[in-house]
Amino acid sequence: MKRNAMTRREFLQTTGAAAISLAFAGLPSAAFAATAGTEKVKIGIIGSGRVGGTVGGVWAKAGHEVMFSSLDLEADKKLAASVGANARAGTPREAAQFGDVLLISVPYAALPSVGKDLGDLLKGKIVIDTSNPIVARDGDMAVAAREKGAGLSSQEYLPGARIVRAFNAIGYSRMGEASKNAGKVGMPMAGDDQKAIEVASQLVREVGYEPVLVGPLATMGKHLIPGTPLGGEHTPAEIRQIAGTLK
Repeated sequence: MKRNAMTRREFLQTTGAAAISLAFAGLPSAAFAATAGTEKVKIGIIGSGRVGGTVGGVWAKAGHEVMFSSLDLEADKKLAASVGANARAGTPREAAQFGDVLLISVPYAALPSVGKDLGDLLKGKIVIDTSNPIVARDGDMAVAAREKGAGLSSQEYLPGARIVRAFNAIGYSRMGEASKNAGKVGMPMAGDDQKAIEVASQLVREVGYEPVLVGPLATMGKHLIPGTPLGGEHTPAEIRQIAGTLK
């Protein structure tokens, strides 16, 4: 299969511009306070399209400081202005520097470029990886990523990042409204770093989903893509039941 090449400008524009626990000990001391609703975390959004723009907007309105980025700074500025307080715009590198936690939401074919361009800033940071290998869009590298498993592939493309895969298997269109039925829909997640998982879990709850850890990146990360049994909306209990049948 012929690989679908993407220019540097395309790779982020394609997305659109549109203590809580001891787990937070690895973040700057001011990032999280002992109880919810006080000090918040800084979040850098790399790829402010459908998922990144929607989820980042929810976090900003919840009181977190959010920086949106893509390769269209003007569009990101408009997005930040529409979100209001706590939102700002910057370049992808500025967002990676800004965030204590990063959400990467780009076409999967862009991940190697993200890792190369921002790798020095990703090391040691919690990264929520929403990107999915879609063969029709991403070509041969998506085929390879699906065979290996998206969790392991993302880890290779973003070395040193503390990756949690989340927001992968659920459509973006209802993410902005999830808080109206908080906790009723589960969010399957995969990761290896316990502190990163707990930080990501709190952020997932703030969007309105109940986080469900289904396993490590190597085994369960491959199932967190559309079209798998974990794809679509499920209750937390249903996710646990489905995950128990997978390997």
